[in-house]
Amino acid sequence: SFALKCLISLSTLILLGLIVMYHAREIQLFMVDNGADDWRIAMTYERIFFIALELIVCAIHPIPGQYLFTWTARLAFTYAASVADADVDIILSIPMFLRLYLIGRVMLLHSKLFTDASSRSIGALNKINFNTRFVMKTLMTICPGTVLLVFSISSWIIAAWTVRVCERYHDKQEVTSNFLGAMWLISITFLSIGYGDMVPHTYCGKGVCLLTGIM
Repeated sequence: SFALKCLISLSTLILLGLIVMYHAREIQLFMVDNGADDWRIAMTYERIFFIALELIVCAIHPIPGQYLFTWTARLAFTYAASVADADVDIILSIPMFLRLYLIGRVMLLHSKLFTDASSRSIGALNKINFNTRFVMKTLMTICPGTVLLVFSISSWIIAAWTVRVCERYHDKQEVTSNFLGAMWLISITFLSIGYGDMVPHTYCGKGVCLLTGIM
């Protein structure tokens, strides 16, 4: 609805503001650690690129209003052409899952390795960079089963929801456009080569199943 899209836009603006504040604090910490007087010293081309990329990724969201485009797909089994007027929200909502990278940042900032002064001191003496990759490696060492289980179930749910969104306009029998049917399709793609009883019709759904099979 229009009100929900307005709330999403408002929360996106707040998120972008918080990201800018986070990087501003990070630059200030860099200046304090290195005794720099000018903030432009910390603004390397690499940092500017990643900040811009992060803002672009987090800025993608469904725009308030209704905007349609013509979506053509070829149905499985019958190979008949299927034409539907789809909402642009499909294109704008799926990339919002890229925001999940922020979970890694939250885990880093709340990790005991990052907040504990003694751990930071030992890490500084051994030239260890406490970043998200280091925290994930530590978690994989401490509890590998839990990390893999959470990652697998999360990927399963996200992939199933994405397939459902991609197939909703071209699945007349409501097989893959049903969330439970999409979960069955993704799980079979995960665990084997598939039974062939359910197949995606669109290139979007096929791409999701391909990525699922690769993972």
